[in-house]
Amino acid sequence: MSYFYYPGCSLEGTAREYDQSTRALMAALDQVLVDIPDWTCCGASAAAPVGRLLSLALPALNLARVEAAGTDDDAYAILVPCSACYLNLKAAAEKTRKDPDLLAKVNVILAEKNLKFKGWARPRHLLDVLATDIGADAVREKVAAPFAGLRVAPYYGCQCLRPYTVFDDPERPTSMEPLLEAAGATVFPWKMGARCCGAAHMNTKPDVGLTLVSSILKDAAGADAIVTVCPMCQMNLEAYQKQAGKKSGNAFDMTILYLPQLLGMAMGLSDGVIGLKLNLAVLPAFGEARRAG
Repeated sequence: MSYFYYPGCSLEGTAREYDQSTRALMAALDQVLVDIPDWTCCGASAAAPVGRLLSLALPALNLARVEAAGTDDDAYAILVPCSACYLNLKAAAEKTRKDPDLLAKVNVILAEKNLKFKGWARPRHLLDVLATDIGADAVREKVAAPFAGLRVAPYYGCQCLRPYTVFDDPERPTSMEPLLEAAGATVFPWKMGARCCGAAHMNTKPDVGLTLVSSILKDAAGADAIVTVCPMCQMNLEAYQKQAGKKSGNAFDMTILYLPQLLGMAMGLSDGVIGLKLNLAVLPAFGEARRAG
């Protein structure tokens, strides 16, 4: 199947390994990704405080570019790995669909770029596409080096699940589990898979962010790795382990991977192809468990 591909800013910066592994995984699964021509920032979390119309027009600009480039209904599906980008694109699509007057105001802005959003483009999160369109069986067929016995805690975060309940239960998500099991991993039982990591509070209210990260890492004790589908979640859980441990009186040393990295490894893709060296720390405990598997 073919999808338009929206990487977003993080995947061209701090989360380049997410972009690399997503592209490599989808190619290995015989899926075609088409880059959106001249895509731009979706507004992240900064646009909303500036203005509601700005926060909708920025993602709508990308949706309109997809519609301008697409040729049929299937071509308007947009694969979005970043949860924050997915939420912004989804919000623009949903809010303008329900409010024709709002859509008209957004299109006044887009007209400056000679674009018009008609509401055909359909943002899809990477996890949704993997779980719903491709499925665990197709992943299993491609697995060449299964992770027998590797204990993996699936971490969904907030924004791919809330507020738009599209492909999973936002309180008790399970969509990642069949994919992990298809890779040969054992799903680690825990309660924090849908809890907030603190997101940008790690910078604005670090005490709050570190407390949330600490609670997540503490509940994952006994797992060999945490796997996520969100750049912000991955950074918070990976980069702030030392600070979170110091605050909570724990010693954390957990490997934090992106889902396509783990699935890519199971399919035999090289560490270089999936960008494993770009992770801040793939810790010895994970390497030992991986070799043992």
